[in-house]
Amino acid sequence: MTESNRDSRMIPDAERRARGPVVVIECFQEIPCDPCHEACNHGAIQAFDDINSLPEIDFTKCNGCGRCISVCPGQAIFVVDETWKDGLAVVRIPYEFIPLPHKGQQVKGLSRDGVELCEAKVVKVEDTKRNDRTPVVWVEIPRALAMDVRHIRVGGTSLAR
Repeated sequence: MTESNRDSRMIPDAERRARGPVVVIECFQEIPCDPCHEACNHGAIQAFDDINSLPEIDFTKCNGCGRCISVCPGQAIFVVDETWKDGLAVVRIPYEFIPLPHKGQQVKGLSRDGVELCEAKVVKVEDTKRNDRTPVVWVEIPRALAMDVRHIRVGGTSLAR
């Protein structure tokens, strides 16, 4: 499978992202895993032909609910909302570090490889039993960085939860 085919199966195009919150799955390793499919109540994450297959998403069925984020053991699932506010987007990020940020806190938005990209504002923290010990942090960032910010730094050194 070519990289562009793989990306189009797991990353929504700009037209879909412009319609509201949508899942972005950045899982690129074929390993035995499928909890994201089991968590999706809308049928957006297709059933796996093989437990080692990469996830495939029907973006027309995804409403951006985020139930799949915390169940991914690889922390490879995010929800991106580029319709949040003028010039701003929200990215929902799985977060298994301490300290856990709080609503209103300023944090650093980081790229996939840990490079600081921007200031980010925490707008919500979901730390519920349903999330199985993986809080989901909603961060407000410049819309232009919505497909680049994939983690945050909450000041100082983070320790695993």
